Amino acid sequence: MQDQPAAPDLVTAVREFLEKVAMPKLEGHDAFHARVAANALAIVERELAIAPADNKAELKRLSALLGHDGDLGDLNEELCTEIRDGRMTLDNPHLADHLWATTLTKLSIDQPRYAAYKRAVEGTASLDA
Repeated sequence: MQDQPAAPDLVTAVREFLEKVAMPKLEGHDAFHARVAANALAIVERELAIAPADNKAELKRLSALLGHDGDLGDLNEELCTEIRDGRMTLDNPHLADHLWATTLTKLSIDQPRYAAYKRAVEGTASLDA
C-alpha cells in the first residue's frame, strides 16, 4: 500500500497552487503559461476520474460492434479500418451510438464547459428521464 498522496490528489494540489497562489502574482506571458498549466492539470484530473469507467464502457461497445473481445486500442484500430473500408457505416445505429458516446466522453474530459457539449448532455439526460 502506498503511504503517499494518490495521483489525483497531487494533481489537484498543484493545480490549486497555480490557480490560487502563483497566478495572482504573475503577469503577462508568465500568467498565461500558468493558466495553460492549470488547465492541463484540470484535464488530467478529469481524465483520472472519468476515463477508467468510460474506457470499460467503450470496450464493451466496441466488442459488441465488432463481434469479439480485444484490447481497447486494437478494437479502435479495427473499427477505424472497418469504417475506412466501408464495411461499417452509419446505417448501423450501434455505430452512431458508439461514436456519439465516445465523443461525449472526450468532451467531458477535454472541454466540459463547451456549450454544445452541455446542451448535448442536457438533451441526453432529458431523454433518460
